[in-house]
Amino acid sequence: MKLTIIGGGNMGSAIVRGLLQGSIFKPEDITVSDIHTEPLEALKKINPALNTVLRNYNGICDSDIILLAVKPWLISDVIDDIKFQMDYGKQILVSIAAGVTVESIEKYLAKRTDEFTLPTIFRIIPNTAVAVRQSMTLIASHNASSEQEELLLKIFNELGNAILLDESKIAAGTALTSCGIAYLFRYVRAAMLAGVEMGFYPKEAQDMVVNTMLGAAELLKATGQNPETEIDKVTTPGGITIKGLNELEANGFSDAIIKAMKISKV
Repeated sequence: MKLTIIGGGNMGSAIVRGLLQGSIFKPEDITVSDIHTEPLEALKKINPALNTVLRNYNGICDSDIILLAVKPWLISDVIDDIKFQMDYGKQILVSIAAGVTVESIEKYLAKRTDEFTLPTIFRIIPNTAVAVRQSMTLIASHNASSEQEELLLKIFNELGNAILLDESKIAAGTALTSCGIAYLFRYVRAAMLAGVEMGFYPKEAQDMVVNTMLGAAELLKATGQNPETEIDKVTTPGGITIKGLNELEANGFSDAIIKAMKISKV
């Protein structure tokens, strides 16, 4: 099975790095195309067997899956460049461009006039943790068989955790997962600053905060408990935790998170 990734920027490169650690694709079966040499050279250093091409889409005709990892405003131009080389009946087209709907992709593809059958399309939203195979990836399918859906789930479950959603939920899911990872980083940074103020070196504070966050996530994943249940376990009457929690709420912590998530829905 062969894969072409168009776009070797932050997310495209992160996906490649994750796939190179997996078992589904061999390095020689992955081709990355970009308009800049720097990301391609960086990927080649990770694994020289990886195929890289500069400003060239000719190889997509041999690919089973074509993954578009370019900025949303470039999707139309890229599809215009590749649509006449695609085999609509056999190839799978995957887009990770935030905010670009399947309907929009179909319109770009439909400009091709030699046939009316549109290809299988997947709209996928990973987050940057895909580089370390810990992404929470959202998948929406269109014109796909159950076997094709299982294939995409298999690929992205190797890169973390993947879930198949109706496309109508992708925007809200993006706020929770793709944007949400940035909000978690901001919490880590804030907690680190508090740690430094209390006397720790930044690296010491970061290690403690990150491992605490990892432990909290694993605990919720293992138990399936509502977070409030776990909060209750460490919140004793008159204790230090309840004082901190009340201070967070007095300063709008929950409200800020909710508003950030809602405004990030694209």
